[in-house]
Amino acid sequence: MRTCKCDRAGVFTRTPALMKLVWGQVGPVPGWVPEEPRCSHVSVSALSTYSGKIFRVTLLSLGVLLLLPLLVIILILESPIKPEVFTLKEPPMMKACWEPNLKLREAQRLFEDQLVGPESIANIGDVLFSGTADGKIVKLVGRRIHMVTRLGKLPCGSREDEPNCGRPLGIRVGPNGTLFVADAYLGLFEVNPTTGEATRLVNGGQVVAGRKLSFINDVAVTQDGKKVYFTDSSSRWQRRDYMHLIMEATPDGRVLEYNTETKELTVVMEDMRFPNGIQLLPDEESVLVAETTMARIRRVHVAGLNKGGMDTFVDNLPGFPDNIRPSSTGGYWVAMSAVRPNPGFSMLDFLSQRPWIKKFIFKLFSQDILMKFVPRYSLVAELHDGGVCTRSFHDPNGLVAAYISEVHEHDGNLYLGSFRSPYIAKLDLSKV
Repeated sequence: MRTCKCDRAGVFTRTPALMKLVWGQVGPVPGWVPEEPRCSHVSVSALSTYSGKIFRVTLLSLGVLLLLPLLVIILILESPIKPEVFTLKEPPMMKACWEPNLKLREAQRLFEDQLVGPESIANIGDVLFSGTADGKIVKLVGRRIHMVTRLGKLPCGSREDEPNCGRPLGIRVGPNGTLFVADAYLGLFEVNPTTGEATRLVNGGQVVAGRKLSFINDVAVTQDGKKVYFTDSSSRWQRRDYMHLIMEATPDGRVLEYNTETKELTVVMEDMRFPNGIQLLPDEESVLVAETTMARIRRVHVAGLNKGGMDTFVDNLPGFPDNIRPSSTGGYWVAMSAVRPNPGFSMLDFLSQRPWIKKFIFKLFSQDILMKFVPRYSLVAELHDGGVCTRSFHDPNGLVAAYISEVHEHDGNLYLGSFRSPYIAKLDLSKV
């Protein structure tokens, strides 16, 4: 039986039951005057507020204790990159020729999980050739893969092994039926596709005109085989650190010329930001060079009256160009594995004006982790004179053909190389 209660101020008040107990059953006590009892009472809301404050203070203190050492480390650590501020134009609208579609998803995967990173593709007849991430030059006959040669030394397969294993990238067929191969680390080679005999033409890592050949990338050969042009993407970063090169955006890339008769090696253009794919124009007086970081393709004049000059073939692409290869209609196929969506948001465009954010990012994350945050979007475009886009094929999210690096046209099909996917993708042009 309840005999007392407290009001909101915490004051004890009499109840009928209590009065009966005191006066009715016990009777009055002489000389005793009952005092107004008091009830010790704390409201629930006050307790809750107090507990919440204690919890927040404790949580904040714990957060400071955990984050303080991390912040100190971040401030002390030096960023591996020294990014420069550069400017990109607002990306073009993804419409007209650039209108997104799903045409690349019509492609089929070949040799899936049988080879990794077939960056570049060439053909002699119906036999395809490519270089893979494990340092091999392979030929693809029907459904079978045959090793032609290995340019480097085992072991292969890890980031640490890559400089000795080698990483063949650009590959072309010369006029005598030999393969010209650009290995990112080991140099420029001429390979007999039948015997596998490999002759080194240019040593990777050597210093040319005061700069080291650190990242040999793509290659192009004249019709008479007397001159070989190739890109050296950076004198500072190797292929295994390509994300550092993209983010740093320093203009330390070059285009070089090798004379197969005189063995002379010369620099024909320098101070480029990540020169990547290279393609000779029909007159062989100039080459197209993909300047990946700048989302454009440059024309470098290597012979004739304009030798030593450079202009722009196409500027402000909706993606970052990799290799360039001729199309059967007289244009050029350009592969892009990342785009600058408009409408949309391009992280690389955003960071181009914010080098301090780049420094902070590379203090915290590795290249492999950063790659997971780069949206996959495969885009193939055919460009003609003046950089005019005539058609494009897309695979948003790279569901069928991911990380594409090159488009090689042969016999009515496009063969899509990749710098990291475990397959070659084949697109039948008659279906798109």
